[in-house]
Amino acid sequence: MLEFTGLTWAVTIGVIVGLLALDLTLAAVRPHRVGYREATAWSIFYIVIALVFGAWMWWAHGSEYGTEYLAGYIVEKSLSVDNLFVFVIIMTTFAVPEEHQHKVLTFGIVLALIMRAIFIALGATLLSLFSFMFLIFGLLLIYTAIQLFRHRDEDPRRVVTPLFVVLVAIGGIDLLFALDSIPAVFGVTEEPYIVFAANAFALLGLRALFFLVKGLLDRLVYLSTGLSIILGFIGVKLILHWLHVDINESVPEIPTPLSLGVIIVVLAVVTIASLIKTRRDPTAKAHPGSLRASRRAPAEQQRER
Repeated sequence: MLEFTGLTWAVTIGVIVGLLALDLTLAAVRPHRVGYREATAWSIFYIVIALVFGAWMWWAHGSEYGTEYLAGYIVEKSLSVDNLFVFVIIMTTFAVPEEHQHKVLTFGIVLALIMRAIFIALGATLLSLFSFMFLIFGLLLIYTAIQLFRHRDEDPRRVVTPLFVVLVAIGGIDLLFALDSIPAVFGVTEEPYIVFAANAFALLGLRALFFLVKGLLDRLVYLSTGLSIILGFIGVKLILHWLHVDINESVPEIPTPLSLGVIIVVLAVVTIASLIKTRRDPTAKAHPGSLRASRRAPAEQQRER
């Protein structure tokens, strides 16, 4: 495992904190409705930063770690889109004014980073002490994938509440996604620094991406299906790794480049298929999916489709 110096960690965290401070400052000083042009500019800015970091990782530490970072970043970015989907529902249902959505999103991103940093530290410690945690993480992802696929056409429970409870709801969603995303990215790389960086750079662009694609999200009708496939695939990858290390070295492992290819292909197919579906059937609407059955009656769910 590659050793990253304390200086490397400090500089990386400093850059991330600086970008978060910039977001917080913009939200506090100039609350406003974020338009398409501004959202596009910020989205490109964060993607470029993430890619520049990936290029540095590739140049400084080799193609293996560069590929692991890129795969982890894409996994986290795809899961962040599903996270965005739930944020859209929360904002719309609770009627959060557009000029305050920036602050709520920034709060959600900061909280998500803190939670994921804690889970990364715990995950890395567990994996270093107990290799069977690969099996536990793998089974957790497969269970999540099955549940997400089973309830892919459902929405989270909706309740009208004050803005404070909106923040609590955002925090709860962050916790649930942290529980899913950290095992997923550990399936791509075992290096805590890469896991943290992939999560951080994927989350930093979440605020701008929200305003850019919130109209498009309704058209990604197969997103939950695609994410369930990705989570299931990574779960199998983790289990094969555990079998290879602890049971029999003849058990094949799934290499990171193949994982990256599968993730990209699944996301591309899901996006194209969704756009074709909504073009043919304009009434079709995407759902973020749920990890458990909705309490609403099936007939009520059918009327909403």
